[in-house]
Amino acid sequence: MDRVLGAEVEQFLKQDKELFVGGRFVPAAGGRTFSTLDPSTGAPLAQVAFAGPDDVAAAVAAARAALDGPWGDLPASGRERLLARLADLVERDAAVLAELDAVDGGKPRSLTAAVDVPGAVEHLRYYSGWPTKLEGATLPVGLPGALCYTRLEPVGVCAAIIPWNFPLMMAGWKLAPALAAGCTVVLKPAEQTPLSALWLAGLVAEAGFPPGVVNVLTGDGSTGAALVDHPDVAKVAFTGSTAVGREIAAKAGAAVKRVSLELGGKCPNIVLADADLPAAIAGAAEAAFFNSGQSCVAGARLYVQRAVYDEVLAGLAGAASGIVPAPALDPEGVLGPLVSAEQYARVRGYLVDAVAEGARVVAGQVPPEEPGGGYFVAPVVLADVPATAALAREEVFGPVVAVTPFDTLDEVVDLAEDTPYGLAAGVWTRDLASAHVLAARLKVGMFYVNAWAVGDPAAPWGGVKSSGIGRELGRANLDAYLEPKTVWVVHGTP
Repeated sequence: MDRVLGAEVEQFLKQDKELFVGGRFVPAAGGRTFSTLDPSTGAPLAQVAFAGPDDVAAAVAAARAALDGPWGDLPASGRERLLARLADLVERDAAVLAELDAVDGGKPRSLTAAVDVPGAVEHLRYYSGWPTKLEGATLPVGLPGALCYTRLEPVGVCAAIIPWNFPLMMAGWKLAPALAAGCTVVLKPAEQTPLSALWLAGLVAEAGFPPGVVNVLTGDGSTGAALVDHPDVAKVAFTGSTAVGREIAAKAGAAVKRVSLELGGKCPNIVLADADLPAAIAGAAEAAFFNSGQSCVAGARLYVQRAVYDEVLAGLAGAASGIVPAPALDPEGVLGPLVSAEQYARVRGYLVDAVAEGARVVAGQVPPEEPGGGYFVAPVVLADVPATAALAREEVFGPVVAVTPFDTLDEVVDLAEDTPYGLAAGVWTRDLASAHVLAARLKVGMFYVNAWAVGDPAAPWGGVKSSGIGRELGRANLDAYLEPKTVWVVHGTP
């Protein structure tokens, strides 16, 4: 279908896409720009400013000045009001933001409207309640006549580097806790999906945040690298691939910077023989194919107890065959294209190699070498995938699921744990004893029972092993942006 955009989005796409530094939109110092594309067609959407080292320096300087000036002087109640105001503005512009993320990233507008934008609003509202609740403590120390207490202070200037699969929601995940803690932020959106972050920057200004509190730099990995390297950046918060996360962790370690990493996953989804099979099949399809499989918590490895393996495999194949990819603005669409030609080629490569190694395609097909207009890949269900195949071990980030039978809990634990990742896992069962056993034995940051990828702003999100360091969301995420300072006041001579 033809792309039909709302008037506000059409007008926005025609405007210059500049950087947001020090409370205003400015062109890149070097005048460089890049194109952001519509994954549904492969056609350019807009030209966007490309931030270089000079722009990074200007943004960090603006963030530092705000921290040392009006933002640092603002009482906690002021931060609370501004975050709540920003949440209101995002909610007001929900339709525009949903459309921008859809057309820029390829996700169906129905999903960005139902998931991404409300998710950003919920997180801003949740953290807007925290600034006035952040308390130090008076400590019962052993030194006579001494008062010892702690202050919770902002870490400083934070670099927030976000991925392309949930652009607006990830911006909310990064900005909300940092601002609640009193930090200032330089936000770097993914080069594939910069548009909603730039609209959000305008809302930051409208909400009344002091200049420099939030800055938005668009560009590619070199922009993010310059931001990570800047000596005045005190903390890096990154969501993205494990490979890039390792590079950031190495740099942050060398510079002794705070870092939090929400990285990749190869998540095992387990179906026991006693499960509610229709619910398990529907849940497995949602886990594997939501957002075209472009999710760190995609249930890309499905382990099914042998007694119900054939039934679940057939049911999942039927569900997959009923999902037809469509352009992001198709009102009936539930599965959009992959985000880019590079991602299309990557997913196709995994499928080609797996089939060559003996995997059996049960539903869907290996997509053609050339994608044509948009980067569409229909859901693919595979069986008999060799354990040594790259598709079985690496994060594909596409609508692909490998289904494997097992007999015992011990066996499925061994299968599920045969991975360097540890983000999420889940089980479908009526036996809560088995569910608790698996929850305890699988080394993951999140575990789901008869559900998949449920979440809430109050519930910590993140993984272990190669899936990351630290947690997003909840009170736990605030700690990543706060430094406890111990103060001793000694009266008289000990």
